[in-house]
Amino acid sequence: MGQRTPLYDLHLALGAKMVDFGGWDMPLHYGSQVEEHHQVRKDCGVFDVSHMTVIDVGGRDAMPWLQHVLANNIARLDGLGRALYSPMLNEQGGVVDDLIAYRTDAGYRLVTNAASRDRVLAWLKVRSAGFDVGIEEQAQLAILAVQGPHARERVAELVSAARATLIRELHSFEGFADGDWFIARTGYTGEDGLEIILPGHQAPAFFNDLVGAGIAPSGLGARDTLRLEAGMNLYGQDIDERHTPLTSNLGWSVAWEPVEREFMGRTGLLAEIEHGVQDKLVGLVLEERGVLRAHQVVRVAGIGEGEITSGSFSPTLSKSIALARVPMATGDRAEVEIRGKWYPVRVVKPTFVRHGKILI
Repeated sequence: MGQRTPLYDLHLALGAKMVDFGGWDMPLHYGSQVEEHHQVRKDCGVFDVSHMTVIDVGGRDAMPWLQHVLANNIARLDGLGRALYSPMLNEQGGVVDDLIAYRTDAGYRLVTNAASRDRVLAWLKVRSAGFDVGIEEQAQLAILAVQGPHARERVAELVSAARATLIRELHSFEGFADGDWFIARTGYTGEDGLEIILPGHQAPAFFNDLVGAGIAPSGLGARDTLRLEAGMNLYGQDIDERHTPLTSNLGWSVAWEPVEREFMGRTGLLAEIEHGVQDKLVGLVLEERGVLRAHQVVRVAGIGEGEITSGSFSPTLSKSIALARVPMATGDRAEVEIRGKWYPVRVVKPTFVRHGKILI
């Protein structure tokens, strides 16, 4: 038996198929993964993502410490409520984890991945030595992600007037507290929406309210195909400690300025640049029948080989798509080995669908 979120019993009552995900018992779907995917693209759906880790950071040295441990520059959060995405790197530049950081009135709030919870907390605490900083995991909190083009308006109809006003006024990548709730306009689907952090004991009732209002409960299956279509990396598949942001389509998340900021991994990244970045993360589209899966070999004529990191059938495109790490010189065509046969694929920018629009 794995760890369970406060919504576990409700998931069972709603008929969810439960699976293990990073040591957590989580809903894969509630009947149809494809229908849940389409519902998020066309209207909205709600995901239980309470397995994610919420960490509050405070203290006199909170900013300089985060400037040290994050590849992105936390000083960019120059106003309360602002948020940014950042990887955390080891000394060689490999990705220890990726997260969203919010500026709060008490300091900063980090939301990190579920499977790396214990390792990341230990990693952060070791690297806080010499800094006046407090690191507090908020294990009592739950997180609901309501995603889709109508998500904000649908949620605003179900909450207090103050929270409805907050939701309607939120800019993208902002998050603010309202009482014991924290409401952010962020997500992992390529659609607009909210991530609501709230006390765990309140989460089942609010999830039930959302479902009762016609917002589709959605599981990890749809979450994965949605994020893949949006070209969003999954930690442990598309990014890990063996690969840097420069080979993972995340170069944009590394803040090189100011030059005097010695963030962890900077030296490793500079060495990689000096020697020449060898690989890149691209999108693949299979034009024929078949399914692209992680770890399938990608062959680029006259150049070399790579590997699919994430792959699946795309409900929006009605084609199989993938993210793959391939040699830097790869052009717009390649081949993938599927069950001993080679199939041609088109190489594209690793963003297939965003805000309901097909981009390839």
